[in-house]
Amino acid sequence: MAEPDKSRIRQYLKWTDALMRAMDAAVRVDDPHGLWKHAGFRQFARKYTDLVTLISKEMPLPPLLDIYNVAAIPGPADTVPFQRREIFDEVYANLSLLKGILENQLGVIENETEALRDFFQARLRSAVLHEPQKELDVQDAVETLLVGRGLQKGVDYDREVGRVKVSSKEVVPDFILPRLSLAVEIKLIKTGSRVREVVDEINADIRAYSKRYRSLLFIVYDLGHIRDEIEFKQDLEDPGNVSVVVVKQ
Repeated sequence: MAEPDKSRIRQYLKWTDALMRAMDAAVRVDDPHGLWKHAGFRQFARKYTDLVTLISKEMPLPPLLDIYNVAAIPGPADTVPFQRREIFDEVYANLSLLKGILENQLGVIENETEALRDFFQARLRSAVLHEPQKELDVQDAVETLLVGRGLQKGVDYDREVGRVKVSSKEVVPDFILPRLSLAVEIKLIKTGSRVREVVDEINADIRAYSKRYRSLLFIVYDLGHIRDEIEFKQDLEDPGNVSVVVVKQ
């Protein structure tokens, strides 16, 4: 199969986004008892199946994506609310997966992650108005930058959610960006002895967060104790899915 045209993939991504937005709008209807919120499930399954069938003619798709026999799906009058919701949610999950596949084909995720890393490298120092006393001060500055970039909490990013269980305990990243499958962790270095501690913490975080997130970004705010930034970052970034940003006070 020939390499798919990028412009066509962008068009498919727009159509996928449009269908997901239509499904989002459908569940926002005024239905206090939730009886008919998912009544369009059959039509959405048909549109999704048509879209996947079209895309599969131009590029290989993984077998993880479902294809629905729409003729065999009962209509709203022949189903109860939980059945309608179950099919609706399945279609939406397939669309989310399809969107991720198309974005990966375009390199969108990688490009946005790199852009976010460069953004913090360039802007965080100026966003920290006073010498931070604790990591929370840097976290607040990072959130200010995210909001200033137009990201909405609870939609585009979230703070201190997304728990990952490691052995008998749970760890929580400082920030997550679900669409990018990105976890962001903040570290503050106030003393020379803290440098080694931060390296150990980052290595532990990499093992934990890699279980759930595709990419990891560590923002290290240094008050003047990292002598060789390249050496500090080199081994930590070896896994390939890890980026380390060192911001000097």
